[in-house]
Amino acid sequence: MRLRNVPRAEGTIQNHPAVIKRPEAQKGCWRQVFGNSKPIHIEIGMGKGRYLLTMASLHPDVNFVGIERYTSVLLRAVEKFDTEEFKMLKNIRFVCMDARDVAEVFAHGEVERIYLNFSDPWPKARHEKRRLTSHEFLERYEQILVPGGTLEFKTDNTELFNFSLEQVKSSSWTLEHYTYDLHHHEIMNEGNVMTEYEEKFSARGNPINKLIAVRK
Repeated sequence: MRLRNVPRAEGTIQNHPAVIKRPEAQKGCWRQVFGNSKPIHIEIGMGKGRYLLTMASLHPDVNFVGIERYTSVLLRAVEKFDTEEFKMLKNIRFVCMDARDVAEVFAHGEVERIYLNFSDPWPKARHEKRRLTSHEFLERYEQILVPGGTLEFKTDNTELFNFSLEQVKSSSWTLEHYTYDLHHHEIMNEGNVMTEYEEKFSARGNPINKLIAVRK
């Protein structure tokens, strides 16, 4: 994945109060970061941030952490946070990090829900361990989720979705719900917040796949 370098990204992110600079130092202390004991939900591969910012606005009773690997992308989320619509939110923080390190940043049982939205499909077979729904990543998520915690995954990529279903079914997780057509599934689509990609793909007529898995 090649991304355009944005010279101001590093400085803006380092100086922004909503960005956690040393996330590994907050392991086990995220409730102190937010100053309350509300449940913590995280989005891995947050992108431009609209989904998580909207969720934070709709659910003030939940604390949200957005994780994004690339500074040029995280910059877009931070700038969106600074707009009139979102700048008063107190229940969201941002982290620039690799998803592989998630268990170094959150303690056992510190997270109640994980969102994965339109993740990189890594289509080559030799790269399947990099997919955010692979067994390797499911094991990482198990380390940070509370028992009964949930993973929600959306994608328009049917091959990746089928792979993800098989990974969940062959793991210790419980597959609670899934659909190959989210927007026409009355129950699963209730309260759905769309990402930028979701709007674009669904406008083209692409069905959106979603699964919900539960950590035992």
